[in-house]
Amino acid sequence: MDQPIIDAHHHLWRLDAVPWLSGPPVPRIFGDYGPLRRDHGPEEFITTCRAEGVMRSVYIQINVAPAAEVAEVAWAQSVADRHGFPHGIVGFADLAAPGLAAVLDGEGAHAGLRGIRQQLHWHETPLYRFAARPDVMRDPAWRRGLAELGRRGLAFELQVFAGQMADAAELARAHPEVTFILQHAGMLEDRSAAGWAAWRQGMRGLAACPNVVSKLSGLGTFTHICSVEAWRPVVLGTLDLFGPSRCLFGSNWPIETLWTSYPEIIRVMRECLIGLTPAERAAVLHDTALRVYRL
Repeated sequence: MDQPIIDAHHHLWRLDAVPWLSGPPVPRIFGDYGPLRRDHGPEEFITTCRAEGVMRSVYIQINVAPAAEVAEVAWAQSVADRHGFPHGIVGFADLAAPGLAAVLDGEGAHAGLRGIRQQLHWHETPLYRFAARPDVMRDPAWRRGLAELGRRGLAFELQVFAGQMADAAELARAHPEVTFILQHAGMLEDRSAAGWAAWRQGMRGLAACPNVVSKLSGLGTFTHICSVEAWRPVVLGTLDLFGPSRCLFGSNWPIETLWTSYPEIIRVMRECLIGLTPAERAAVLHDTALRVYRL
């Protein structure tokens, strides 16, 4: 019998709630997003994921309009209350903002909140750049905000490129009270020999931090491919460094549907894991997410 799955990275949205979808088209890291410019609601996701054996899910924030971060969590919680999905919620907060405590209070009033994502990834290529600068995580005010997450028992979704991983590992060492969930297995964007070497070196440093786990998600972001041949080197390389008990699966739905389908994501991930023992596959597909997100 196939192992039940937890999808630890999906997004629901209403078109009017997502500025970069509802406003004029602008270049995005994953290319042309025209096919995504519609509502993606809970009924569609639940029907699709349950057909593939997915039992639980975690909603990840989608960069709503400024000052709407608490409302986003409230909306995701209302979906969970009505539909039973999602089972955990990751909201947004600017950890350096003076009003951080009030935002976290508002978001934390909702039972599903499990963590915060503030995207830190910065790249020399402007199209790949999200953060205002590469060293946001060094800012003392930002670090005080991160410590507040630790005091509240909230995880932090860490989204960085290989060139930022040394700083990210130092950050994880400095904040052992926070669980860091590395997004998209470190966002390998350069598949040259030098790119692979930089990714492995950075991932090795992060894996040395026991409070960092890696999410196997978004693996088609830079290639626009969903295949065993493209994904397996990243999956197995991550597993070799972190081990199955510190890796978890995420679909990145619906972004990945720009180049593939949800069933194909599940099929490819299962095939990438075929060499693992049943217990190891269960860890990656279910158990690690269950533990990390307290589902």
